[in-house]
Amino acid sequence: MSQSLNPASAVASSKVPEFSRAERAFLLGLAHEAIAGALAGREIAREPLTPRLAEPRGVFTTIYCRGNLRGCIGHVLATAPLYLAVTETACAAALQDPRFAPVGLPELGDIRISLSVLSELFPIRAEEVEVGKHGLLITYQGRRGLLLPQVPVEQGWERETFLQQTCRKARVPEDAWRHGALLQAFTSETFQDPAL
Repeated sequence: MSQSLNPASAVASSKVPEFSRAERAFLLGLAHEAIAGALAGREIAREPLTPRLAEPRGVFTTIYCRGNLRGCIGHVLATAPLYLAVTETACAAALQDPRFAPVGLPELGDIRISLSVLSELFPIRAEEVEVGKHGLLITYQGRRGLLLPQVPVEQGWERETFLQQTCRKARVPEDAWRHGALLQAFTSETFQDPAL
């Protein structure tokens, strides 16, 4: 029985990072600058460090303050150049995540950022989901829920709990993944400020 290998899975399983240290540092610095600029009421104008950072990519920005989650917002689809998507998602995570009050100026020095750059979405069967490798997007009856690959690892979940919690995030029955929900996966390259 032969198995087909999804190109995104092949990239994710390799240990070689897609982005260089300089590109990672640039994107993290850009996220910090964007938040500081938004709080000061000014826009930042930067050009991408390398052509790769100008390619459209999906990205999620997660913000922590003193070790606590402070915001997480992203784009699943590659609708903007990566460097611009980072500035947009960083500002949105800091100021528009409805679960939290907006980040304030006094918090700026305590903020730590994690960026997850996403692969393209690909269809996946429940039994193919690998905890720690795949992020999930579940669509069911017009609702969608997404969890990044690191979430089940951080929470200590196995595959079934990961599927159930992604359904829960979509506000659909936890067993919707067994009853016709569309399952899509992605991989991500995640990097963060050194203090995380």
